[in-house]
Amino acid sequence: NETDLNKKIKGIFMLKDFTKLETFLIVVKEKSFSKASAKLGISQPAVTQQIKYIEDYLDSKIIERRKNGIKLTKEGEDFYKIVIRLSKSIQQAEKDILKIINKEFTFKLGSTFTIGHYILPQNLDKLKSIIKNDVFITIDKPDRIKNLLIDRQIDLAITDIHIDEYGIISREWFDDELVIFSNQPIPPILSKDDLFRFNWICREEESPTRQLVSEAFDEMNIDCSSFNIKGIVDNSTLAKESILQQNKNQVIPTVSMISRTAIQKDIKQKRLFEARLQDKMISRKLYVSYHKNRIKEVFMNKIINFIFNIKID
Repeated sequence: NETDLNKKIKGIFMLKDFTKLETFLIVVKEKSFSKASAKLGISQPAVTQQIKYIEDYLDSKIIERRKNGIKLTKEGEDFYKIVIRLSKSIQQAEKDILKIINKEFTFKLGSTFTIGHYILPQNLDKLKSIIKNDVFITIDKPDRIKNLLIDRQIDLAITDIHIDEYGIISREWFDDELVIFSNQPIPPILSKDDLFRFNWICREEESPTRQLVSEAFDEMNIDCSSFNIKGIVDNSTLAKESILQQNKNQVIPTVSMISRTAIQKDIKQKRLFEARLQDKMISRKLYVSYHKNRIKEVFMNKIINFIFNIKID
């Protein structure tokens, strides 16, 4: 009926205009209509009118006046819990809006394991200071990072794959050399025959690193399926940790392949030892990718320039 319709319309306006709900919260906090009036800077009848407006909409008594203050009814207590949740949401929304006004944000960067674990961490603080905001890094497999960028869940991606999608720019960053490594001393230069004298920790077949290494071995007529494979891992961090956990006194060294950038500190500390192939250098391109329409953003340009100026040992 018309009365119910008017009540619904009034309720919609009440929720959009938080003033009346805020008055209700002040009355509850102060436990007094007169104190709420003083705090809000409005007359006591105005406070009473706003509370009545809410009660008319709810068709329920929510506050009982007593000599020593006020008391919420059962309906009032339920309503109070709802308004508190709404108030917190509004306060958080206001903070988020202020972040936009003040250019405060968290820059979301996605990378593959080698980059995220061994290159970015030592440059993170400087990157934060340059853009004067927080930086959040997601580390995952290349295809996962690619999808996050396409879906705009991250602002920029650094991977070992070229992201060939409409509206996305992928720029070559640097050539990342892969080396053979072990936790035991091994010859720094290895022949094809040497490769069959080791135990191997290999990458999973679907990984870009495994595909790159397999292609390089194929060109050298090396059948890596004949290697003595002890285990298979799905990222560079696991490959490194697997090698570090091997028994250093075993007769046959266990080896794997990894980016040189991931093990430089361990090489210097003699925790790990690296080797190259006699007639072949295996390397891959690393790419910085981002949406084309963001290149005009000042902070994006700062980040991209910073990344391309990182010195890789």
